[in-house]
Amino acid sequence: MSHRAVILINLGTPNSPTYFSVFKYLRQFLSDPRVIDYPWIFRFLLVNLIICPIRSFASSRIYKDLFNKYSGQSPLKLYTDELTRTLNQGSSEDKFYYAMRYQNPSIESAIKEALNTNPDELVIFPLFPQYASATTGSVYEEVGKILSRYWVIPKVTYIGQFYSEPSFINAWKNNLSKMNINSYDHILFSFHGLPNSQVNKVYSDNICEDKNCDKGITELNKFCYKATSYETARLIANSSHINNDQYTVCFQSRLTKNWLEPFTDEVLKSLAEKGMKRILIVSPAFTADCLETVIELGDEYNSLFQAAGGEVVEYVPSLNASKPHKSFVIKTSWKKRG
Repeated sequence: MSHRAVILINLGTPNSPTYFSVFKYLRQFLSDPRVIDYPWIFRFLLVNLIICPIRSFASSRIYKDLFNKYSGQSPLKLYTDELTRTLNQGSSEDKFYYAMRYQNPSIESAIKEALNTNPDELVIFPLFPQYASATTGSVYEEVGKILSRYWVIPKVTYIGQFYSEPSFINAWKNNLSKMNINSYDHILFSFHGLPNSQVNKVYSDNICEDKNCDKGITELNKFCYKATSYETARLIANSSHINNDQYTVCFQSRLTKNWLEPFTDEVLKSLAEKGMKRILIVSPAFTADCLETVIELGDEYNSLFQAAGGEVVEYVPSLNASKPHKSFVIKTSWKKRG
C-alpha cells in the first residue's frame, strides 16, 4: 500500500532559555544568507562577534519568560508537536513528522526518519502562510541540500504559500469568532517585518514601492511578502465582517527603520494618541504561538500602549493545534502542490 510522508516545518526555537542555547539558535538562524543577505565575511563577523554575544543575554531572559508561561517549554515546539500527533491519530495514508528550520528537531533528522519508512512521496510543508526567501525559500534550499545526499529520492512535493487558502482563512475566522470584536476600538493585523531590501528583490527592477501591493494580488506581486500579507488581512477581515476602517495592516519585530512599514509599535502609539483604549491584534503570519505573539504582542506591546495612554492590547491566539488548523493541513497537503 502506497503512503506519503508529510514533514511540517516551522522556523525554530532555542532548545532551552539559557545563554548558550539562545546563542546557538541565533547563530544558526542569522548565519543563513537568506536571513542576513550580506557577503559571507561581513555576515560571519556581524553574527559571531557582535549580534550573538550581545543579544543572547537579553534574548535568553525573554525566552525564559516565554518558556515559564508554558511549563518550561517552547510554545512553538509544543503546539507543532501536538498538531503532528493529532494529525497522525486520524491518518491512515499519511505519516506526519515535524521539524524546525533552525535547531531541533532538525530537518535532516525528520527527513531521515521519514525516508526510513520508504514512502512513495515526501511532502515538504513549510508552515509559513506568506512566501519570504528567509522562511519558505530557506526551507526549500535546505531540503534540497539534504536530499542531494540520498541515493533513493522519492517523489517530492513542496507546499507553497497558502495565504489565501479558504481553509486557512476559515481557521482564523474561527479564532476571531471567539473574540468580542465590537468591544475593541480598532483591530491590527500585524505581520512579522522584513527588510525592504529583501522585499524589493522579488521584482526584476528591485522596487516594491510602486507595485500597489496594498491594493491586491497581481501576477507581478504574487510572491511579494507585503502584497500577500495585505491580502491575508483583507480576506480574514472580509470573512469576519470587519470593515476597512476598523483595521490596519502593520509589521512588527523590526530591527531598523528600513523595514516594511507601518510599524506596529508606532501604529499603537498613534492609536493611543487618538484616544483609543482597547486594541485587538491578529497575527496571521504565524501558525503557532511563539515569542513574537506571546511576548512581543501580548506583553511588550500591551505595556507600550498603556504607557501611551491606552488601556489594553489583546492578541488573538494563533492556530496552534486547533481542529480548524488540522483540517487546513490535511486539505492543503493534498490540494496545494508547488
